[in-house]
Amino acid sequence: MNDKKKLLIINPGSTSTKVSLFEDETSVFEKSLFHEASVLLQYPHVNDQMPFRYQVILDMLKEEGYAPEDIDAFVGRGGSACTQPGGVTRVDRKMYDDTVAAVGGSEHPAKLGVMLAWQFAQQFGKGAYTLNPTNVDEYGDYARLTGIRGVYRVSHSHVLNQKAVAEFHAKSLGKRYEDCNFIVAHIDGGITVSAHEHSRMVDGNMGADGEGAFTPTRIGSVPVLALLDYIDEHGTADVRLKCSRAGGFVDLFGTSNSDVIHKLVEEGDPKASLVWNTMIYQIAKMIGEMSAVLCGNVDAILLTGGLIRFDDITEGIRKHCGFIAPISTYPGEMEQEALALPVLGVLRGEITPHTYSGKNVWDGFPGIEF
Repeated sequence: MNDKKKLLIINPGSTSTKVSLFEDETSVFEKSLFHEASVLLQYPHVNDQMPFRYQVILDMLKEEGYAPEDIDAFVGRGGSACTQPGGVTRVDRKMYDDTVAAVGGSEHPAKLGVMLAWQFAQQFGKGAYTLNPTNVDEYGDYARLTGIRGVYRVSHSHVLNQKAVAEFHAKSLGKRYEDCNFIVAHIDGGITVSAHEHSRMVDGNMGADGEGAFTPTRIGSVPVLALLDYIDEHGTADVRLKCSRAGGFVDLFGTSNSDVIHKLVEEGDPKASLVWNTMIYQIAKMIGEMSAVLCGNVDAILLTGGLIRFDDITEGIRKHCGFIAPISTYPGEMEQEALALPVLGVLRGEITPHTYSGKNVWDGFPGIEF
């Protein structure tokens, strides 16, 4: 009798749905389906992608010969609920509802991981979990305040992969993550760069909120007055969509497919070369910002994400930032195993999961009123 625990790992991204099935510590299969921007933009809201992504997962399971009722736990990448501490959290009705409503203010497709895990868990009577969602909040006070009263920066980042890569790299150095300072850049359909100080992500850009480098799907930072003029003509709904799903390459070229754009770069297309190299330049600027956050005390710069498959991105960043610290690359991501193993620990009784509080981690500056 096979008594191994089966975990379905659901990882929706801005341009793909990745699914893995683990039996205990072993990944039985991992499949990723790329979604062209034109397909996803048929859905007015991120939440509207649920039936589409659900069917994608069912098809993957059927193709691999697994039935969802035989799975012991459903684990989804998360985000969009209230900010949370790092670690494993059990998905309950409150977290599901807050994720649907995006009470955390971010509409990143990662939220669908929690929603899909909950839907599968409810249908098949099993548990649903998430780990290190995009809104884990470990920011310092200086990273929060803005020049507008009542408007604060919050943590929206590729926390899951960034922490997994940082911990892996620390071990490769024979050190603990808690004893290192890293700058980690996740570079893919979305791009986030964060300062990791002794295992805490103390600052970084809000990737799906119009901050940082533009990406295959996002606008990045845009001067406020120029953006206001654009809103006057096109409206806020258009800008909200461009912040997360319809900006960057999608707006400039009509596709989020980086392979298509990079092929144009290789062929010497001047527009593609300008856009591609500007993106690299902007990523390098973000890394420079994070080096200042860490006062120059940086053990390594870690580059990860799907776009690290393109060597010119790494070389461009090395040219601009190599003086800061050694640069190491981790193409793709380590998210599937990072999601699976802690939840396996929960199923074995070795780890106690967090209970979702329904409240933000940060609740203002103590003793200071604005």
